[in-house]
Amino acid sequence: MYVRPRFGKSAGEISGALGDLGTFLPHIIGAITVVGMAPAGILTTFGLFYIFTGAFYGLPIAVQPMKAASAAVLVEPVSPEVIAGVGLVLGLFFLVAAVTGLIDRLARAIPETVAAGLQLGLGLSLAMLGLSLMADQPWFAAAMCALAIVLLRGGRLPAALIVLGVGTAAGQAFGIAEPFPDLKIGLHLPPLVIPDWAAIATGIEHAVLPQIPLTLTNAIIVTAAVTRQLFPKEVVPVTERNLSLTTGIGNLLAAPFGGYPMCHGAGGVAAHHRFGARTATAPLLIGLMFLALGLFLGDGGYALLRMVPDAVLGTLLLVSGLELALSSKPMRFDARDRTVLTLVGVICLLANPAAAFVAGWPLAFTARRLWPRR
Repeated sequence: MYVRPRFGKSAGEISGALGDLGTFLPHIIGAITVVGMAPAGILTTFGLFYIFTGAFYGLPIAVQPMKAASAAVLVEPVSPEVIAGVGLVLGLFFLVAAVTGLIDRLARAIPETVAAGLQLGLGLSLAMLGLSLMADQPWFAAAMCALAIVLLRGGRLPAALIVLGVGTAAGQAFGIAEPFPDLKIGLHLPPLVIPDWAAIATGIEHAVLPQIPLTLTNAIIVTAAVTRQLFPKEVVPVTERNLSLTTGIGNLLAAPFGGYPMCHGAGGVAAHHRFGARTATAPLLIGLMFLALGLFLGDGGYALLRMVPDAVLGTLLLVSGLELALSSKPMRFDARDRTVLTLVGVICLLANPAAAFVAGWPLAFTARRLWPRR
């Protein structure tokens, strides 16, 4: 059995640590500006969850905002107390799903073609989100994409780190990014946010119900599958049960301290890996960065992150999304299963992963009955 070192010292670990910022920043900016959440609470709890994730798994497993819940609360703005209620309920659900073995039974029941189709659809969805972030600055975005391609083809330089550095500096030089903020170093403790029953009920109605199937698919089932593909030579603790367990514990602990609903994510794992991360060093580095920004800079830490131009974030998302889509490897299936995989991917792209997850089972069953192998 091959055992990978838990900690690496290469520049790729630094680059890989920054590879998933394209998923993180858009949702967090919305949570702070629309919902009015405290940057210290969000950044500190994200940092602690990333550190815990790296220490527990020993691999570059991502921590991301819960996207369906995030979209729901941004469309119909709610209070930070409602967000705390969402985190507590989701945390309890996934903790119970892990402890009772429910998550394992679900994972075993899903056909391989459905899981691969979800990978394909999620990857293309991330790539499309990246393109939308790049749309307002097309020439700048094209330059950032070209730089990323050259660096990734070379394979020796930390691509994400260089793209972020060059892109942010160019954004300042050309006036297309937020200016450098006035920073005040101090101690910014996360706020205590305790939801009442009304806030919890509102959170269940608007955010919890749409988020559960998305987390089951992208953050747990597909993340476990992608990790097994990226690290095939070793036995790793990235199982469906453990991903559900850490998602539950992380949200239960973070929610009362101003944390945003968090989960893992297949796209984030692909992003960290694509930009060079191979060990726990990457999540520890990004976790320490978020922790320092939240605890010692507060609002200033959030303002620093906003300096990264959208075109740069879009480039990171585009690259990692295409990486995730390609990892589904549709050509390894026969024509029948490849058709099911493609249909699931299209539904995921046009609707959402939850709809693709629900539709995938009858599609796979029907294909087996009506299109038998010869």
